[in-house]
Amino acid sequence: GTGGPATEAATHVASQAARLGLPCVVGRAPRSLGRSEEQLRDARRRFLGEVAMVVQGVVATAHTLDDHLETVVMRVLRGAGARGIAGLYAPSPTLRPLLYCTRAELATYAADVEATWVEDPTNLSRRYFRNRVRHDLLPALERVRPDFADRMLRLSEDAARVRHEIDTFVSHLVRVGPGHRVSVAVDAFTGYSRSVLAVLWPAIAARAGLAMDWRGTERAASFTITGRTGGRIQLSGGWEI
Repeated sequence: GTGGPATEAATHVASQAARLGLPCVVGRAPRSLGRSEEQLRDARRRFLGEVAMVVQGVVATAHTLDDHLETVVMRVLRGAGARGIAGLYAPSPTLRPLLYCTRAELATYAADVEATWVEDPTNLSRRYFRNRVRHDLLPALERVRPDFADRMLRLSEDAARVRHEIDTFVSHLVRVGPGHRVSVAVDAFTGYSRSVLAVLWPAIAARAGLAMDWRGTERAASFTITGRTGGRIQLSGGWEI
């Protein structure tokens, strides 16, 4: 529902699926859906998840190494910590079989096997933050630092390891209950500094399905140290500690 190219892509997929004898499900976003990058991505994620649940399948995407690098750089620019900088290397129920292939390698392979595809014209639009990173920022950085991409990828690998270690540690502290409720004993936090708590809280919140921004993380860390029995604070989205 986002325009001619989207309709062309859906028609192409449906025809190829019919040729191969594969089932195909096509969805249309509601007219009320916004057109920001985040809104479109969330709508796609919901659609794929809903279909996977119905057919008892697994979602697999064609994200490449370039997509991962762009994600990492975008999150660094937004001040993300290890949890965000892990990018697409983080554990996920979504399969990404092409994550270690570059976009150029994938394009070469598609041409070699004479595959057909539909180009998304929005990939060239500077309206979207990702495209500005892809077409402008990354080339400029790599001209100055030819090893920039490799350094970012190594940083992301380290962040993914740190994230895994934190998640493993937190799993022994929390108890998940009904209604996205997560309980943590106050004693489990005794002696931790504000900076350490700011690392632990996003991992704890993730157990309830909440992605904490830096403001919520700072408030949670402060509340853990200064809060009193019976006290509570509100977070965005109606969440409460």
